[in-house]
Amino acid sequence: MSRRSRVSLAMEAKDGGKLHRNPSAIKNKMKRQAVYAKLKSVKKAERRTRREENKRKATEAGELGEEAPRKKQKTIESEREVDPTFVSPDDLEVFGDEAGDEFASIFGNEIKPKIMITTRPKPSKHLFRFIADLMTLLPKSFYYERKSFDVKQICQFATNKKFTHLIVLGEDKKYKKKMCNGMIVSRLPDGPTAFFKVSNVQISTDLKSRGKSISQQPEIILNNFNTRLGRRVGRFLGSLYPHEPNFKGREVVTFHNQRDFIFVRYHRYIFDETEVQREGEKKDPKKTELGVKARLQELGPRFTLKLRWLQQGSFDTLHGEYEWLHRRGEMDGRRKFHL
Repeated sequence: MSRRSRVSLAMEAKDGGKLHRNPSAIKNKMKRQAVYAKLKSVKKAERRTRREENKRKATEAGELGEEAPRKKQKTIESEREVDPTFVSPDDLEVFGDEAGDEFASIFGNEIKPKIMITTRPKPSKHLFRFIADLMTLLPKSFYYERKSFDVKQICQFATNKKFTHLIVLGEDKKYKKKMCNGMIVSRLPDGPTAFFKVSNVQISTDLKSRGKSISQQPEIILNNFNTRLGRRVGRFLGSLYPHEPNFKGREVVTFHNQRDFIFVRYHRYIFDETEVQREGEKKDPKKTELGVKARLQELGPRFTLKLRWLQQGSFDTLHGEYEWLHRRGEMDGRRKFHL
């Protein structure tokens, strides 16, 4: 259908269903303005009718003690392709598998995570700043110099030293300075091993009004990991932390998955008692009541992870078996997500 046809059909007036031709093609200025004014009034009346109908439905729902119906907002995530591996909240099979996986001993507080951090050969000073923040973000983490050892040798060394995880950071030159762009995370000694693409790194000194961590046992939030792969990756990230949080420290680390990008944030929170306006009341200092508001202070760092592959066992790119491998183009789609 041509643009002129679409415009003409959209400009149907209420008086007898008569169709007007495209007003922009009307040469007479007064006639053109009259047609535009009439169409504008028709649209305004339609909007008013919709508002009145929505108000009526909300009133009826309130009288019945129900929640008012709301139009579902269309987003890329709400219209994502159906994933057959989506996990329901009562999937006993998945919970049974997780009870005996490689991370069960950490989630059950039988083992405390101990993390070794190293880098690519010849790291830059920018990477060391990020490492300093990571050692604050990850309790009981230790940095070791890479030297000339390969990753398989480092895995064996870390296993001998009773480390539970190994993190290897990579970097690439971007915007005239080197930035962290990759992270290998391996659960020792038997895996699995994951590689994440790292982007949007901001160390704590780059953040305005930042705070300083005072607790070594933060709370953990794993948000929106809904598929089988997503739950496995979420548990992998959650296994980096001991599961005895210090609630008095009021610090929380969040791994938020959105469209397969995992946003990592570190905050301190506090609850304040304050006067708040009563619900449904107009602004009036006399019509207030005591309520609670939450405040957040970011501690840093902040960065984004994107899973590229997940491998069974410890690091072995030659002979290792992949649980999941991202194939660019073949697996991508505007509304197709894997986590």
